[in-house]
Amino acid sequence: MSSALILKSSILGDASQSTALAERLGDRFRAEYGDDSVTVRDLAITPVDVLDGELMAALRGSVSEPTPAQLEALALSDRLIDEIHAHDTLIVTAPMYNFNIPTQLKTWCDFIARAGLTFRYTENGPEGLIHGKRVFVITTRGGLHRNSETDLVTPYLTTFFGFLGMRDIEFIYAEGFGMGEEAVASAQAQASAEVDAVAL
Repeated sequence: MSSALILKSSILGDASQSTALAERLGDRFRAEYGDDSVTVRDLAITPVDVLDGELMAALRGSVSEPTPAQLEALALSDRLIDEIHAHDTLIVTAPMYNFNIPTQLKTWCDFIARAGLTFRYTENGPEGLIHGKRVFVITTRGGLHRNSETDLVTPYLTTFFGFLGMRDIEFIYAEGFGMGEEAVASAQAQASAEVDAVAL
């Protein structure tokens, strides 16, 4: 049985194109494997704290007597990492905001990058410790950025997930949402077709 963790990061709520596409893919998992096969974490509704020096010290394990805030950060980080391990598929929404991923998604990334837990350094360089996962990144954009220097989303997430050991990554692009009704309809149709073609 397959299971999926949907990570929503759009701040647009019900108006979010990336959220709609992620739910479309999630519905396919539910239809195939049952309602319990999908877990949803909405990073806009329940955001992860932005890292500061205090929290970073806790996540690095360099504090002998953690403060309450540090203990809370460690517990959250553990939960987020456990969620990844509990599912074989990640469905990540990554709308482009000012050429990069939303802050909400970046803070999640910061909390799951834990030396000794999700990656480690060896004499041969860094080694990711999360394996056997498929990652689908649904990225929506107002303009056309794919395969251009203005797309910082694709290389960042490819690097980040790869660093943690997740290299089976597929991007589903939906572009042109700020370019008029015809472009919106075309983007929705193309991305929906890609979502429907995903092999579960």
